[in-house]
Amino acid sequence: MKKFILGIFVSIISVAAFHAQSNEKHVFILSGQSNMARFKPDQTFAPILNKKFGEEQVLVIKDAQGGQPIRRWYKYWQPEEGENTEGTGDLYDQLMQKVKSALEGVTVKSVTFIWMQGERDAKDGHGNVYKESLIGLINQLKKDLKREEINFIIGRLSDFGVNSTKQPHWDVIREAQMLAAKEIPNTVWIDCDDLNDGESKGGKILENGLHYSIEGYKILGERYAKTAIELIEK
Repeated sequence: MKKFILGIFVSIISVAAFHAQSNEKHVFILSGQSNMARFKPDQTFAPILNKKFGEEQVLVIKDAQGGQPIRRWYKYWQPEEGENTEGTGDLYDQLMQKVKSALEGVTVKSVTFIWMQGERDAKDGHGNVYKESLIGLINQLKKDLKREEINFIIGRLSDFGVNSTKQPHWDVIREAQMLAAKEIPNTVWIDCDDLNDGESKGGKILENGLHYSIEGYKILGERYAKTAIELIEK
């Protein structure tokens, strides 16, 4: 009888431990503008993470909108000269509503924030305040999630607008993204210069395109996933 009761007790403990473990998740938050909006995490990104950590331990949350400046995420954005008179942070609030809903009842093992944005700020000439905006954005996220340790992966702007007279702040933002990666703890930038050549979803052949090729988005997912794993294991 005692062995029977002990067996039941052990079984209950085992089930409880399994349930607790299955509720622990590595959280991946993806946001930005068009190249993030077109990116499909379920192609290569999530499968690599699921294989590494187990599908039950992976939670991917994505919210992106094309053509948008960083001020729609960073609430305290300021231009280089003067004061910001436009509303800020609405897309961040939209993202965080999705994040907080997804995190209900979840025990968070790690958080990795993956960012693909900057084209609009390059076009609008706001490159000189971009690094500070990135730093402010990640600090804003840490505060709202009440988590000091957050991994941050920045998809650096591609070579689309390099040395372009039409995109004079393109190179400034590329540099700002690399400098931010040096200054922000647990932060890495990834190279996207080889992702915008080849066939697009619409069948167009791209050469240094603004958006990425079909294969380019798959490679992007692999790079994001492998970099995220390296940061988590670091």
